[in-house]
Amino acid sequence: MNEIFESVRRASYSLSRLTENERTDVLLALADATEAHIPQLLAANADDLSRMSKDNPLYDRLQLTETRLHDIATALRNVAHLYNPLGEVFDAKTLPNGLRLRKQRVAYGVVGVVYEARPNVSFDVFALCFKTGNACVLKGGKDADSSNRAIIELVKQVLREHSIDENVVCLLPATHEATHEMLTAVGYIDLCIPRGGRRLIDFVRQTARIPVIETGAGVVHTYFDEFGNLDMGARIIENGKTRRVSVCNALDCLIMHRERIGTLPRLLAPLAQKNVLVHADKPAYDVLLANGYPQELLDAVTLETEHEVYGTEFMSYAMAVKTVNSIDEALLHIRKYGSGHSEAIITDSESNARLFQQQVDAACVYWNAPTSFTDGGEFGLGAEIGISTQKLGPRGPMGLQALTTYKWLIDGEGQVR
Repeated sequence: MNEIFESVRRASYSLSRLTENERTDVLLALADATEAHIPQLLAANADDLSRMSKDNPLYDRLQLTETRLHDIATALRNVAHLYNPLGEVFDAKTLPNGLRLRKQRVAYGVVGVVYEARPNVSFDVFALCFKTGNACVLKGGKDADSSNRAIIELVKQVLREHSIDENVVCLLPATHEATHEMLTAVGYIDLCIPRGGRRLIDFVRQTARIPVIETGAGVVHTYFDEFGNLDMGARIIENGKTRRVSVCNALDCLIMHRERIGTLPRLLAPLAQKNVLVHADKPAYDVLLANGYPQELLDAVTLETEHEVYGTEFMSYAMAVKTVNSIDEALLHIRKYGSGHSEAIITDSESNARLFQQQVDAACVYWNAPTSFTDGGEFGLGAEIGISTQKLGPRGPMGLQALTTYKWLIDGEGQVR
């Protein structure tokens, strides 16, 4: 395995010699090739899908469609034309002794990404890494292995056509042993980014001997405040929960102010139409049952089950509801169960909104908007390599700048110390 890592490391040095136009040409060519090879990519994806139950929460993440592949091609073109921070000079100053200092953005070198049933990540990671001068080592899950191999072979084909060392991207075997080798590749891989559920992220953090940026796992809340707008709230809750239930920014727990509990049936009416299972505490359960929410879609939260329910990232058509007496109780609940990903408040009170945004400790905090907007493309980053939930280094959706570090450049005229 070290021979593979060494070949990627060597190839990474050639990336700094490419011009911005050359990088752009490769990404545009990859976008065209993606659309030209849609039948082949869908065939590989169908092989993966055939081994997964449609009831699996990961099925939607695994699935590629013609529309999704066209969207991926569009994203590749967007990344190709984005401003590239690589080489940017900032914080320039001159010392009293005449030394001229400045920082310059540079690539990390080799970036490793561990991910699960998400073949689109193969495109995103390569595009963002290549644009910023990074080679990449990819370790996908076995569920998406056929899709990932077809994607990376297409990437390598485009690289060969442009006379670029194809080892600037590498897909490791879909085995646990390969994951362990990657996480301990000291001297070969400069940074590792896991994309997946809590179990994967915990394993990476506990095993890695190389630097790690934690991303992905989201236990996401929306608080419907005492002064929340009912029509707006229904739209936000529906979009946050059901736009794509398997993604990390999907709504997991609706927190309701007790004074507005009577509006809960109207807020959740769109969810009933989509067969969303609601795990509700007693006040919420009683009002939903009394007002026609389907009993088969209701589950009562008890003292014995509340910790498990409220700490769950559902990734399915299921959601929890918690009733609170005040915004302070809502904040306490988020502090206890939140994962630092995305949180939202629905309210017409600016003072409550600002308090919520100030007090909630998360990468993205929304006022009157759904957490479904936590996405690199939506934030104008073109694509994302992950959503960081940690505080050291990048936080939130990670685009091009998050894939650069910097070095100091110092010019002198013979000064000595």
